[in-house]
Amino acid sequence: MQTPQRIAVVGSGLVGTLLAIYLKKQGHTVHVFDRSADIRTVEFSGRSINLVMSDRGWKTLADIGLDDAIRSIGIPVDKRAIHLKDGQINYQYYGKEGEAIFSLSRGVLNRKMIDLAEEAGVEFFFEHRIWDVTLAEATLHMGPTEKGAWTDLKYDKVFGADGAFSRIRHRMQRQSMFDYSQEFMKIGYKELHIPANPDGSHKIDKNSLHIWPRGHFMLMALANLDGSFTCTLFMPFEGENSFEQLKDETALVNFFAEYFPDTAAVIPDLVSNFFKNPTSYLAIMKCYPWTFEDKVALIGDSAHAIVPFYGHGMNAGFEDITLLNQMIEQYGDDWNAIFRAYEKSRKPNADAIAELSRRNFEEMSAKTADAQFLLQKKIEKWFSDKHPDKWMPLYSRVTFSLQPYAEALAIGDYQNAIMEEVMQLPNIEEIWNSPEVEAKIIALLQQKQ
Repeated sequence: MQTPQRIAVVGSGLVGTLLAIYLKKQGHTVHVFDRSADIRTVEFSGRSINLVMSDRGWKTLADIGLDDAIRSIGIPVDKRAIHLKDGQINYQYYGKEGEAIFSLSRGVLNRKMIDLAEEAGVEFFFEHRIWDVTLAEATLHMGPTEKGAWTDLKYDKVFGADGAFSRIRHRMQRQSMFDYSQEFMKIGYKELHIPANPDGSHKIDKNSLHIWPRGHFMLMALANLDGSFTCTLFMPFEGENSFEQLKDETALVNFFAEYFPDTAAVIPDLVSNFFKNPTSYLAIMKCYPWTFEDKVALIGDSAHAIVPFYGHGMNAGFEDITLLNQMIEQYGDDWNAIFRAYEKSRKPNADAIAELSRRNFEEMSAKTADAQFLLQKKIEKWFSDKHPDKWMPLYSRVTFSLQPYAEALAIGDYQNAIMEEVMQLPNIEEIWNSPEVEAKIIALLQQKQ
């Protein structure tokens, strides 16, 4: 354990709350501030995308003994269910038998995490608005309004876990030599809802990530414990097949009848859901450095907000905590060394998962309906099953291993270059699992080493 200090965590989301538990178990006094009301007292709906937990997130939870508590509120998802326009459903398994991600309701998970943090002794201060921080003194400035009188709250350390539009990072951005970029995608999202059957069962397969890929837009659904599904419509804000075109009930109903006809039976409240829930934005945010001296550090989305198409925003944030904790174990009370090692190690991997997530929108929205792409994935799985020492598919590297994201990205690009050559073989559709294809892949692996 470290020498006890007073530490503030700004943001009571998933990363901030789990970080607070870690810091409390190191012997520190930990206070968590959030400008919003306690999520346990409010209805959580309208702008959510279900979360998926993979091996990286499970490791962070397991290291502190919380994995079983969280697994009990999740649903294992072992495959994609790809819904084509003609009503056909193709299934694509994620990994080997027994490998699965877990679908988790963001609201249910966040409530559970706060309960666990309070049980550990963390103190929460909801509806406390933090407007600024004096970096050199780790002093938070709190008040009812941005322009009114503030109260100063002095700490030994401050962690900014307050999301993509972090107030803590906003102060850090005003330093010299601070790099920052923010990119809004031209694609937004809207939450929809598939209710449970009258008996509480799920209307469609609960163990699949359901995707309706339609090129530049798609619908996605993940199961909840109560028998419902959280659905998310991703599409451009403007242009053909965009949110700007779905301005009235007739346009919406006709659009879904044309592109998602099989959803009519499972989304009974389409119109009310669509026009009640907001259209939300997606942004990629990068910055560096993530720390100030030994006083202030950013973590999770505050340091590296990404788009949700790989399902790794939470997992990457949890892995930040794993790495930070490893640095604490290595350097003890030397917070300067802890912070330097933390940001230096995590920055390239945060950039890598941002790139992987951006690319995965194209895969999910367009390529999953493409026969050649599906064949390529089939070949990769077949070869990987035969030669696990020679090939692990990119998705498995990212989701079912702890390999650094940057390494997974580099190896994934290398493997894709090999597969591009393999897919050019004559009659690949007929010979895809032949000794000829196997020999070709092995030869290309040897060539490119």
